[in-house]
Amino acid sequence: MTKKDIKNELEYIEKVKNINEGRNLKYNILTMGCQLNENDSEKICGMVEKMGYTKTDEILEADLVIYNTCCVRENAEEKLFGKLGEVKKLKEAKGTIIAIGGCMMQEKHIVEKIKKSYKYDVIFGTHTLQNFPKDLYNAIMQNKKITDILDIDGEIIEGLPIKREDNIRASVTIMNGCNNFCTYCIVPYVRGRERSRNPEDILDEVKKLAQDGYKEITLLGQNVNSYMRVERERGEAPEEINSFAKLLRAVNEIEGIEKIRFISPHPKDFTDDVIEAIKDCEKVSKFIHLPLQSGSTKVLKLMNRKYSKQQYIDLVEKMKNKIPNVKFSTDIIVGFPEETEEDFEDTLDVVRKIKFEQIFMFIYSRRVGTPADKMDGQIPEEIKHKRFDRLKDLYEEMLKEINKEYIGKTLDMLVEGYSKTNKKLLTARTDTNKVVVFEGEDSLIGKTVPVEIISEHMWYLKGRV
Repeated sequence: MTKKDIKNELEYIEKVKNINEGRNLKYNILTMGCQLNENDSEKICGMVEKMGYTKTDEILEADLVIYNTCCVRENAEEKLFGKLGEVKKLKEAKGTIIAIGGCMMQEKHIVEKIKKSYKYDVIFGTHTLQNFPKDLYNAIMQNKKITDILDIDGEIIEGLPIKREDNIRASVTIMNGCNNFCTYCIVPYVRGRERSRNPEDILDEVKKLAQDGYKEITLLGQNVNSYMRVERERGEAPEEINSFAKLLRAVNEIEGIEKIRFISPHPKDFTDDVIEAIKDCEKVSKFIHLPLQSGSTKVLKLMNRKYSKQQYIDLVEKMKNKIPNVKFSTDIIVGFPEETEEDFEDTLDVVRKIKFEQIFMFIYSRRVGTPADKMDGQIPEEIKHKRFDRLKDLYEEMLKEINKEYIGKTLDMLVEGYSKTNKKLLTARTDTNKVVVFEGEDSLIGKTVPVEIISEHMWYLKGRV
């Protein structure tokens, strides 16, 4: 829980601001990847706007272009290189500054490719986010390329400015890094090992959000239910809040917050005290994201997931018995090395048994530096895509029946704003994260109101106040 004093780094915000004084400069940012990346981007935006830049969605207007990268899937690399190719002309035409950060910048082969083939001004990694003002200042003043990457696990950084896109829902990171080393996953190599934030800092952030009118909080981490595990083992955890269960109970007590969600937990670490906290805390969502990845015990072992098919099912049954009306979403990887047709059928079997409200499906993508990349038995792309389509078809068939169960129910929901596709309709979400659209006055935005579900439309529900 060691924290870095970032006073010196933040002094560079004022230095860049002074350079930019009166110039009306604009920035554009593209965020790739998970909600942790999105939370990092909010901090980047907070720093950049204090440096005198205003945000634009039009990249052609931008004086500063920032890419916050992800490296979980191969197509993220292709997307980044495509974007760097596009912005090259912009840099040549008006001298636009190009900054590239995030997880992908912790991969040496990617950084070397960028240095060799693409134009850029600043490269920064997951552990040097707080250095961005200093790196940008040096790139401007010295007119040279800056690469600021650390291979260490990094420290907990507090006190960074933050610019949130939403004014009702907010994400709060509770820990960084991961110690699980799933064989398909690059995260421990690019985000480092587990490091938990001090509970006081987390609670202070949530209290401030509540004071600012935020109603819904999502607690973020690579493996949230191992919060404070490393610190407990070292004897460094505070006595009052030294586990995820205790943190949930503490956040639940904060006045003004109406809904608490969290992602992502790991099935092997879903302890009884966490289950009891979810049951007892009225603000904590009863919709749990529980990554399965595969329904095959053999494949799970190859993935180093440390649970079996039956243990996963038993955990779900335990939660169903303990927590009334609990529902689940999940992640599933299709086509992992050595996955046979029988293994894939095991995955379909779990999907049928549990009836997930949401499934995030992924075709296995090889990542350089992970054990799975070197495994024998790589599955042909054609077979991966066929299995993916079968899983998708099964899920969509089940989803129709799941959605029908909502029709006629009246649910209390936080009104988030206008629908992105129809500005005449308001939008909210069920506790199970299903989008609901309905007619209503804008005075309802930010309030929790009862909405009756009147019809289902696969990817959203329609309701009326």
